[in-house]
Amino acid sequence: MAFERWRLLKEKSREGGGAERVRKHQADGRLTARERLEAFFDAGSFVELDPFVVHRSERFGMGERRVLGDGVVTGWGDVEGRPVCAFAQDATVFGGSLGEAHAEKIVKVMDLAAKAGVPLVGLNDSGGARIQEGVIGLGGYGNVFFRNVALSGVVPQLSVILGPCAGGAVYSPAMTDFILMVRGQSQMFITGPDVIRAVTGEEVTQEALGGADTHAGTSGVSHFTAGSDAEALELTRHLLGYLPLNNLEDPPRAVAVEPAASASSELAKVVPESSDAAYDVHEVIERLLDPGSLLEVQPTWGSNLVVGFARLDGQPVGVVANQPKVLAGTLDITASTKGARFVRFCDAFNLPLVTLVDVPGFLPGTAQEFGGIIRHGAKLLYAFAEATVPKVTVILRKAYGGAYDVMCSKHIGGDLNLAWPMAEIAVMGADGAVNILFHREISQAPESERAAVRARLTREYRAEFLNPYLAAERGYLDDVIDPADTRARLVAGLRLLRSKREDRPPKKHGNIPL
Repeated sequence: MAFERWRLLKEKSREGGGAERVRKHQADGRLTARERLEAFFDAGSFVELDPFVVHRSERFGMGERRVLGDGVVTGWGDVEGRPVCAFAQDATVFGGSLGEAHAEKIVKVMDLAAKAGVPLVGLNDSGGARIQEGVIGLGGYGNVFFRNVALSGVVPQLSVILGPCAGGAVYSPAMTDFILMVRGQSQMFITGPDVIRAVTGEEVTQEALGGADTHAGTSGVSHFTAGSDAEALELTRHLLGYLPLNNLEDPPRAVAVEPAASASSELAKVVPESSDAAYDVHEVIERLLDPGSLLEVQPTWGSNLVVGFARLDGQPVGVVANQPKVLAGTLDITASTKGARFVRFCDAFNLPLVTLVDVPGFLPGTAQEFGGIIRHGAKLLYAFAEATVPKVTVILRKAYGGAYDVMCSKHIGGDLNLAWPMAEIAVMGADGAVNILFHREISQAPESERAAVRARLTREYRAEFLNPYLAAERGYLDDVIDPADTRARLVAGLRLLRSKREDRPPKKHGNIPL
């Protein structure tokens, strides 16, 4: 009798909100919560927690609508053989809304992830706090938020947005390390279109307000975009493959993949010697690191700076690279914020940093100054200086002004700083420097000769000052190298730095210029 009851309850706990709600959910091309977990974890590895939990509210007719599981499936399983904790909100049960018991289930699996030292993945598909439970649901969110902060920097936290995520519900994903969204299916916003229309008179659709493309390219809230549930879950598995289980472990190594034999000799041709010529830094990354290993983060937001995970000789690393084909590779507000957040994540989870520099400075203009470029640029400076993981930097072509310092220079803790022979390291480019230094000489020349005088002085300045050897003489660079040797030098450097230890003054925490 006991086993029969157990069997019936187990079957009922898997029904979600009932056959009709499940059918409507699937009709939109979406997987159910359980299907998502089964697709995410290695086959047969998922172990469920709390399948018999039900809500406790008696108000607004809720006493007659108790559903086993209370709208969220929690547990753990394996991803490529490594343990991961997860929860998946079930939109077929009360719209996936969060109440007291629902929140307690999430909190329990978060605590389990902390104790076990394994990543936490949240599959979000919820209408927000359960209105029928009032402030109790808000309290539940508060308990989740508190643990998001407690787990930050301890275990990786990933949020996969697979449906609506509105109101206070957005703040839990926002405090996790990475957000993945599905185009045409996911939305995130504090207040929806109806409230915005009533308060401000603005007309906007849900997709335009909080869809995947909006948050990938405009707000910068999300980090990855997928085309379907299945693609998002596979992308999440792929991302976890670069990350350690927790902050006390090293990232998982893979079999090294060597670039093509011609890759090293092609590097010098990929980067034009002319400091004004554009090129795609992805072509450098593909030839320096293990081919095909780059997983770019936020590719459509702040794209003048490329950040992402890759492998070098099989070892996961974080890559930060100026992108000369977008805004000439300058650092602006968006790129600085994007880079700082990525650098701090890598530092928290023991991912060495490879920085590729080709930067003419910070983007000028009143919009940048009024927007606080000083504060935002300082975030990237702070992040690199704060990081204690191995840091290797290669100046590919130019490093001007304060941006030279900011891009992981020797002065802010770079462990191995290299430059290519065509590198230009100076306060500013030749044209600007000549106009300032030789303004009198140029202005006193006959008008017909001024262009020739300026050109001569620019050539002389470039030859004498715009080279890497002044910095190398003072030890600001560890070596000036043949571009063809770059991969070998990076591999050797990271091999040496694998056991790096760095002591910092004891303190509770620093005060990054947020």
